[in-house]
Amino acid sequence: MRAPNPVAFTLFGLDIRWYGILIGLGFCIAILLCYKRAPKHGIQSDYILDFAIFLIPAAIIGARAYYVIFSWDNYAGDIGKILDIRGGGLAIHGGIIAGIIAGVCICRYRKIKFLELADLVFPAVALAQSIGRWGNFFNSEAHGGPTDLPWAIYADGQYVHPTFLYESLWCLALFIFLMWLDQRRSFPGQIACLYGMLYSLERGLVEQLRTDSLMIGPFKQAQVLSLCVFLVCLAAYVILMKKEKEKRS
Repeated sequence: MRAPNPVAFTLFGLDIRWYGILIGLGFCIAILLCYKRAPKHGIQSDYILDFAIFLIPAAIIGARAYYVIFSWDNYAGDIGKILDIRGGGLAIHGGIIAGIIAGVCICRYRKIKFLELADLVFPAVALAQSIGRWGNFFNSEAHGGPTDLPWAIYADGQYVHPTFLYESLWCLALFIFLMWLDQRRSFPGQIACLYGMLYSLERGLVEQLRTDSLMIGPFKQAQVLSLCVFLVCLAAYVILMKKEKEKRS
């Protein structure tokens, strides 16, 4: 399979790329999903629109800044290149970190329980990731090394692992699982913690196949961070579960 043209169409001389369309679509679907489900978490639906105004720019800025920082040799001294996100270069970890910081600030202002917001948002984040990952396919990026598997894609002159597809399918399955569990959750924060653990597990494994990983010295940055996030979320899961049991006893 070969990647199609990364440009969807041209409008007034400006190329509109599939990468941006798919990320935008993921954001829109995530917002609508959270808007509909907000009351189940004790949050007014209208607040979701307020959150989106701050969370989306924060996530994009964080994702871009994170990518640029860990690829500084490619961007040093070129402001135009740093600001040009149309060709790719967004790191989901940076977007999530920035989004969490913005979410904490908004929750304090609105007097909303952060764990409720997190449990509401993270299933939608998984769905948005599943959709947005296809932007990597159109950009012929975020793929793995050579393979002769029947579902390989053609990139950089060879057939390679479609790691974007692996992550897209995992995130879709993660979305379905978290939505199912959210109706049965045992304590606030359970959904967010499970997202952190399960996404980190997948990312750590799939990252081993990728050929374009950001690095921290000799280690793949995403694997290091995934391990840290997994351990933090596991610890938080245990602590929150114990607190809930104590509350009920």
